[in-house]
Amino acid sequence: MTPDLASVAHAARLLEQGKLVAIPTETVYGLAADADNPEAVANIFSAKGRPSTHPVIVHVARDADLSHWAVDIPPQAAYLIQAFWPGPLTLILKRAPKVSDSVTGGQDSVGLRCPSHPVAQALLKNFRGGQGGIAAPSANRFGRVSPTTAQHVIDEFGEPGIGPVAAVLDGGPCTVGIESTIVDLTRLDTHGPVLLRPGQISAQAIETVLGCALAQPDQAAPRVSGSLDAHYAPQTPLVLIASESVASTTAALQAKQRQVACLRITTDPHTCARDLYAQLRKLDQLGADVILVEQPPSHAEWQGINDRLRRAAFDSTGVLQRLLA
Repeated sequence: MTPDLASVAHAARLLEQGKLVAIPTETVYGLAADADNPEAVANIFSAKGRPSTHPVIVHVARDADLSHWAVDIPPQAAYLIQAFWPGPLTLILKRAPKVSDSVTGGQDSVGLRCPSHPVAQALLKNFRGGQGGIAAPSANRFGRVSPTTAQHVIDEFGEPGIGPVAAVLDGGPCTVGIESTIVDLTRLDTHGPVLLRPGQISAQAIETVLGCALAQPDQAAPRVSGSLDAHYAPQTPLVLIASESVASTTAALQAKQRQVACLRITTDPHTCARDLYAQLRKLDQLGADVILVEQPPSHAEWQGINDRLRRAAFDSTGVLQRLLA
């Protein structure tokens, strides 16, 4: 999508004034603020209802000076940046002293990403001469389904200029559709590289670049966006169910006069990820008692989708039993 340069320039000025702007990325729409302005970042947390200890990812231009944000940047970061930036990969690095606690959640690490969406790229080049950082968690109420269109953002926060969001940059539907892969590089000496959140860029692709296996997170791993057990959830209870059980479970629920919404999984993981949140938002508007989601395959390329659906279903444990009682 070709950026509207006048809208991009206006959004950059709003960010520099400490305002919130919703921006498109290839993953999801983000609720953006100047990452060097703690008060502006605090407004993100207020608008989303996000816990202050939950860090946000800083988005930077391809040629930004990463030393403004991070120290002791290891060679592994350069390898991954060369391979995957711009793109849906977030790197967790040791924070520079000047980085605000409002961005890091008070931790000694910071998450950095260079998005590939052309509108986000244009904004980052315009904002503070291409050297600024934009804090931009997903543009939705905390824990809910992430937005993948500009209208989703407006549905969450109201028309721009009336609610907490000063402007919404419309970049069309997101092409990836789920949040970025997150890799921790802060504990290489003791833990190696650690996969903190799966996404479109697979663990196997990252391991190929690094030449070593990715470890799984432990209790001491940095807190990162989207790592809570319950996240990405619609208002309607969501239940994951085996493919062969969808029809019989739906019939049993309908026999109990329950309203059921169903989501069947496509055979292509990239198409599924791209459309997932929009489909969940649409089903959430039906007023059903439950959303049944067909369990995706367990293959590696489905890891990010399985992660999002598992978290979306976390608070719905026991729902089927209650509805069928």
